[in-house]
Amino acid sequence: MEIRMLCTIAKVSPGGYYQWLAQADVPQKDHEYYLLIKKIFDQGKAKYGFRTIYMKLLEHGVVMNHKKILRIMRTYDLHTKIRRRNPYKMIMKKSLAHRTFANTLNRVFSGHTPYTVFCTDITYIPYHHRFAYLSVIKDIASGEIVAWHMARHLEMDLVLTTIEKLKNNGAILAPGTTIIHSDQGFHYTNPLYIRQIEALEMVQSMSRKGNCIDNAPIESFFGHMKDDVDYKGCTTFEELHGLIEAYMEYYNTGRPQWKLKKMTPVAYRNHLLLGV
Repeated sequence: MEIRMLCTIAKVSPGGYYQWLAQADVPQKDHEYYLLIKKIFDQGKAKYGFRTIYMKLLEHGVVMNHKKILRIMRTYDLHTKIRRRNPYKMIMKKSLAHRTFANTLNRVFSGHTPYTVFCTDITYIPYHHRFAYLSVIKDIASGEIVAWHMARHLEMDLVLTTIEKLKNNGAILAPGTTIIHSDQGFHYTNPLYIRQIEALEMVQSMSRKGNCIDNAPIESFFGHMKDDVDYKGCTTFEELHGLIEAYMEYYNTGRPQWKLKKMTPVAYRNHLLLGV
């Protein structure tokens, strides 16, 4: 009776009061759910999105609507870290003189001999409020990084120099049969790049448009590199270049990989070629 009397004095309906009372309790319940979501979010190093958190909550015996997860994440500023797309793919536009090629590789990432199938791509590396751009060529058979070049810009010499380094590193290129795979980015459809590849008698292969999985080996490398290298602490291009150079050496000769029979890429390459 006291509730009804107070509702009459306040000129609100009892039903409206009880509805408000139920809603007023929501923040406290949300906070309890937030603590669990925050624990999962931190375990994932801020890389878990709402879908992953939903599945992790199931492991804790909690069933929660994905909209509620999103609402709690927004309320408590749990922002997921996601890999940004390469800026050069968004700012570069192809001219009519550029050409694309068929996907000759067709996601066949195993069963190759070293130096017969390469993949290549460009990634950006942020440092001290700037960007550096890294071009890499990876041997699909061994996982070895056979050539790389880093620059402050995205001009054509970024990839042309990388190809020149591949040519000069001693890799045995079989004329007419060695494949080099890339995406359909501006650099790889450029006539200057195409002529350089033709001069080496290599076969160009390209991912289908919008299919990054077609070039999964190089994307995987970039992901591991950015997880392993503390590049954000660099303040100069030279410092960053030295850090990347050291990582390339470590990746090729000091980082065993389970899928390479627990060998480093260089050791696995020698194993495939020499049986050692």
